[in-house]
Amino acid sequence: MSVFSDEFPQEPGLFYLNHAAVAPWPKRAAEAVRQFAEQNTRLGARDYPQWLKVEQRLRERLQRLLNAPSRADIALVKNTSEALSFVAFGLDWRPGDQVVISDEEFPSNRIAWEALKPRGVEVVQVSLQGRDPEADLLAACGPRTRLLSISAVQYASGLRLDLERLGAGCAGKGVLFCVDAIQQLGALPFDVQASGCAFAMADGHKWLLGPEGLGVFYCRSDLREQLTLHEYGWHMLEHAGDYDRTDWQPARSARRFECGSPNMLGAMALEASLSLLEEVGMSKVGALLEERMQYLQEGLQRLPGASLHSPLEAARRAGIITFSLAGWDNQQLFTQLREKQVICAQRGKGVRLSPHFYTDFAVIEQTLALLGQMAHG
Repeated sequence: MSVFSDEFPQEPGLFYLNHAAVAPWPKRAAEAVRQFAEQNTRLGARDYPQWLKVEQRLRERLQRLLNAPSRADIALVKNTSEALSFVAFGLDWRPGDQVVISDEEFPSNRIAWEALKPRGVEVVQVSLQGRDPEADLLAACGPRTRLLSISAVQYASGLRLDLERLGAGCAGKGVLFCVDAIQQLGALPFDVQASGCAFAMADGHKWLLGPEGLGVFYCRSDLREQLTLHEYGWHMLEHAGDYDRTDWQPARSARRFECGSPNMLGAMALEASLSLLEEVGMSKVGALLEERMQYLQEGLQRLPGASLHSPLEAARRAGIITFSLAGWDNQQLFTQLREKQVICAQRGKGVRLSPHFYTDFAVIEQTLALLGQMAHG
């Protein structure tokens, strides 16, 4: 039994391998929400100042998790798509400008840029199937390229890119570097300073083990005022809380991207979830996840008729492995696994499995045993 079973007391017979979609909460997050609900029921918002302290701790945890220079660089947003839209519709585009992305992106990191077509912005999609995807991405950045936007880890294949190399390449070309970090943040260490990214964003409901509806947006300090704002309200002001003030300006910090009342319920849960990741330490989280990924990969490779559609080398993966099984239609395979309580997803060329650092090896063993039965007919 996993040493983390107290935090993740999942139902017997449930094989949860779907952290790349929506993750279970640790027990401490559920308890934080329970206590918050009880306070609201009995006391209303009497202790709102204490709630704000929790929100401040959340920002501080996110700052450390991303290694952002300052808490002022962190905005709390609804989701990754919102943060991508802040960048896409905040920059001052000129007709003929280009955005470079891959041809494997989740729709959020494609549609936000394609929506700029009326402004004359061209989206250039680059294949990641070559031997050196970083070189291919950087080679596509020409004189008209304003921004390279890439997922740190591709959602279907699980391919992990070398962000530091991409960031250095972008800097050398004068191209802004934007990272959709949702499939890496919380699974492996992530560093906005080392990667040299201008922007990074992620939701809390995958590897961060938090609820849907709350995410993080990192905006490099020298770029905050270069993003045109399209949402306005009381919370994004420099003097938020001074309700009688008639002269106003957007906050100098990344709070300028938070137009209205915060998602305090989500903050309670996510702050608690991040406390667990901090206690374990992201280096250890990454190492524990890699052990599980290697075990899962080797088990799948032993299955007759199994084809893996994800990178096999550790440096190229995070927590995603996608496979197919000979004699099985992917939809049928996915449906059968779900009926057997293997919680997974159908993505890309097959079925996607995504354990986390706490996943009990028995969950992987029993999933492999079930697949072995299916492989043998």
